[in-house]
Amino acid sequence: MKILAFETSAKAASVALLEEGKLLGSVYQNTGLTHSQTLMVMAQDLLSQLSLTPADVDILAVAAGPGSFTGVRIGVAAAKGFAWGREIPCCVVSTLAAMAAGLGVWQGYVCPVMDARRSQVYNALFHVSHGNCRRIREDRAISLADLGQELKNLEEPIFLVGDGSILCYNTLLETLPGLVLPPEHRMHQRAVGVALLAACSDAGKGKESEEGVATVLPSESNEVTVKVLKRATFEHELVSNGKVTAGAMADLRFETTGVVAHIYVKNGAPVRKGQKLAEL
Repeated sequence: MKILAFETSAKAASVALLEEGKLLGSVYQNTGLTHSQTLMVMAQDLLSQLSLTPADVDILAVAAGPGSFTGVRIGVAAAKGFAWGREIPCCVVSTLAAMAAGLGVWQGYVCPVMDARRSQVYNALFHVSHGNCRRIREDRAISLADLGQELKNLEEPIFLVGDGSILCYNTLLETLPGLVLPPEHRMHQRAVGVALLAACSDAGKGKESEEGVATVLPSESNEVTVKVLKRATFEHELVSNGKVTAGAMADLRFETTGVVAHIYVKNGAPVRKGQKLAEL
């Protein structure tokens, strides 16, 4: 099963293709060009270099934030367009969780940090034991001072990852000698981590139900959850706090990412805007 992944949540953009846990190829660009100029060109070039076409892709995965509002919108829009055009599952994952998955730490804490300006970072915290990653803190915005206080009692090495790594390292190293700054080629957000998370979903394991589309989003327990929903058509619109009529499609806003995702819903199911996927 081939998974094509997009990562556009920060200045850098990247595309990766994963098959059965094997990385077939990836493209990374950190030139400051608008993602709308580079993303689909990179995807097309990658598939072409691998002698593949869009018809060979089984799942589309995308990082849905936190991060740059414009960057996330470009990535999600491109992913939805690709997935819907091919009628394949689209997996949406946390940018911070994808960074932790892509870093490849064997033992210790992984602390993804993205510069949120004003001495704040977008952050989460994960503990890795013998390669098994467990979430400790949910995605959030936090000041560097508060983050330093929270991390000071951790006994194992703390591996930073993300475009806020250097800022965090330079600010907190004096009080946190256990901080580890990764090399440049592993420091930034990359689509490989997005693909790895998508591969762990039911859709990535080939367990999609007969009802149709599998969508991955953060749940209230801060773990990645998969909900399989019945495929619908685009004949009607959903009215807020109303019932879904035959062929309706809902716009649901997920509080953990702030990203609006179009989700196929079961015909006739009561849905309201702001409702989480797990509630359906």
